[in-house]
Amino acid sequence: MTSSVAHADARTVHGSGPGLLLAHGTGGGIEANYGPIMEGLAAQHTVVGVDYPGSGTNPTTSTPLALDVLADQLVSAADAEGLDTFAVCGYSLGGPVAIRAAVRHPKRVTSLILTATFARPDTRTDLAAALWHQLYESGQHVMLAQYLTQLTVSAPLLNSFTAEQVRAAAEQTASALPPGTGAQVDQVRRTDVRADLALITAPTLVVVTTADNLIPAALQYQLSEAIPGARTAEFATGHLPFLEQPKEWLEIITGFLGRQQDRG
Repeated sequence: MTSSVAHADARTVHGSGPGLLLAHGTGGGIEANYGPIMEGLAAQHTVVGVDYPGSGTNPTTSTPLALDVLADQLVSAADAEGLDTFAVCGYSLGGPVAIRAAVRHPKRVTSLILTATFARPDTRTDLAAALWHQLYESGQHVMLAQYLTQLTVSAPLLNSFTAEQVRAAAEQTASALPPGTGAQVDQVRRTDVRADLALITAPTLVVVTTADNLIPAALQYQLSEAIPGARTAEFATGHLPFLEQPKEWLEIITGFLGRQQDRG
């Protein structure tokens, strides 16, 4: 089954209070990327997320993904929940999605939080994405999972596991790869929101994952430096903060949101 729109059952809604929209990363989903911190986010916010085509319960699409479509689907989900204004939190590929939402709907986005993300992949990241896409499309999913483990998990955490444990985890990850992985990786390679950064008016926090081997910290700092007035929080974790340090990630997000609400 194919679709170019987000199905209602692909929408995640939790909590009550000011709106908070979530945009997830490549090969992930709202539950996969935000599940470990969802309860904390929903304690004081109406949290709304939409799985991209081919993630969660959202069927795949026969057409290439587009950041504007993904951003507008997220805003449409907010509309369906009666949210006039909202903060937007984007993780990894969700960062460019969140940026497009902020630029397309500047009067509605109250703040922006970008974690482990980029405006445009550099050569190294594009190469990683190209190998990711090739391994996925060729069906070498266990090898892909091992490759992604090396890229996304910080060295201290990875070295705390045995080779056998890593292999077992890779097999589990391989069995859960969403069918939209290929299209989502393709979107990473086509992403370029550099021209949008100077147009962002919402208060912005860029959470830099300093031990990230997939999206290098230098790429994340470049993003932050190009957004007017953006604040930066350094976070000593790999590309998966929800796996390595979910409590600390939650505190960074809710702390920033709380400060913005106090100022408002």
